Amino acid sequence: MEDLKQYFPMIRERKEVLTEIHGKKRLSELFASWTKEQQEEFLDICTGAKGPRMLYDAFFKEVMNPESAPERLNEFLSLILRTQVKIHTVLPNDSTRIADESSLLITDIVVELKDKSLANVEVQKIGYKFPGERSACYSADLLLRQYKRVRSKKRKKFSYRDIKSVYTIILFETSQQEFHKYPHTYIHRFEQKSDTGIEIELLQKYVFIPIDIFKETQQNKGITGKLDAWLMFFSADAPGEIEKLIKAYPQFKPMYEEAYEMCRNMEEIMGLFSKELRELDRNTVQLMIDEMQEELEQKREEIEYTKDELEQKREEVEHTKEELEQKKEELEQKREELEKKREELNQQKSRADRLEERERQKSEQLEEALRRIRELEGQQA
Repeated sequence: MEDLKQYFPMIRERKEVLTEIHGKKRLSELFASWTKEQQEEFLDICTGAKGPRMLYDAFFKEVMNPESAPERLNEFLSLILRTQVKIHTVLPNDSTRIADESSLLITDIVVELKDKSLANVEVQKIGYKFPGERSACYSADLLLRQYKRVRSKKRKKFSYRDIKSVYTIILFETSQQEFHKYPHTYIHRFEQKSDTGIEIELLQKYVFIPIDIFKETQQNKGITGKLDAWLMFFSADAPGEIEKLIKAYPQFKPMYEEAYEMCRNMEEIMGLFSKELRELDRNTVQLMIDEMQEELEQKREEIEYTKDELEQKREEVEHTKEELEQKKEELEQKREELEKKREELNQQKSRADRLEERERQKSEQLEEALRRIRELEGQQA
C-alpha cells in the first residue's frame, strides 16, 4: 500500500492518535459514542490509511476558503464555468431555506465575481429529491437578493442591466437517480434558451456535478485535465490515487498538508468529524422523509385514481341498473299488452264458438226439415 507519510510527514501513527484520544475523558467518550465503522474511518483519515474526504464541510471550507485562498476557488469556478472568473466578495449566506434544509447542506458558499455575477457553490452529501425544482427556488432567491442589494445601492440610477447572472453549482457526493440515467456524464450545465433562436439574457444558470458518477467513470483511467484533477481531489481517498494526483499536479499537495495539519488538532478534528456525522444522519433522515412523502403522495394519487375508477364503475352500474329497470318496465308493458291481446283473442274465440254452435244448430234443423220433407213426399207417392 502506498505510504502517504513520505509526502506528508505530519501524519501521525495510529497508536499515537489512540493514546491522545484515550488520554482525555471527553475525547474518549466522544470516540466511544461512534460506531466501529465511524471510528475506523476517523482513524484511517488521521493516520493516512485513507485520504481526507475533501467534500467534508470542515476540509472543504478550510482548503477552498475564498477569503484566505481565493485562487483555488477562482480556478475551480473558471474551469466549471468555462470562462475566466475572479472572486470579488464573499457574501453572507442569508438565503432562506425551506424547512431548515440549510442544515442538510455539507457546504454552501456564496461569492460575487469580478463582473458582479453571483456563484452559489453547494456540496450535498446525499442529493435532495427534486434537484431541479429546489435549485430553481434557491437560484431565484439568490437573484432576488442581488436585485434588492443593487437597487438599494443604485437607487434612482438603478437599471435591470445592473443585474448579473446567478450560477448555482452543486456537487453531489451521492447523486439522485436522474443522474444515473447518464452513467458516462458527470457535468450537467443548464441555462434557459428560446425555441425560436431569439437571444435574451435570462440570468439563472446551473451546473450539477455528480461526484459518484465521476468516480465510476475514472476507474482505471488517468487524469485527463485540470478539471478532472479538481474532481479527483474532491473524490479520491485511496492513497494511490492521491499520490498520482499530487505527482501530476503538485498544486494539490499544499491543500492536503492543510487537511493533515487540521488532523493534528485532535479536539477540533473530532468535533468537526462528529458534526459531520450528525449532519449526515440528519441528511439521511431528511432523505427518508422525502422518500416517504413521495411514496405517500404516490399512494394518495393511486387511491384518488382508484376512487375515480370506483366512482366511474358506480355510475356505470347505476346507469346499467336504470337501463335494466327501463327494460323491465318495457317488458312489463309488453306482457300487459300481450295479456290484453290474449283476452281479446279469447273473447273473439268465444264469439266464434257461439256463432259456430248456432250455425251447427241451424244446419241440424235444416237437415231435420229436409228429412221430414222427404218422408212426406214418400208418403204421398
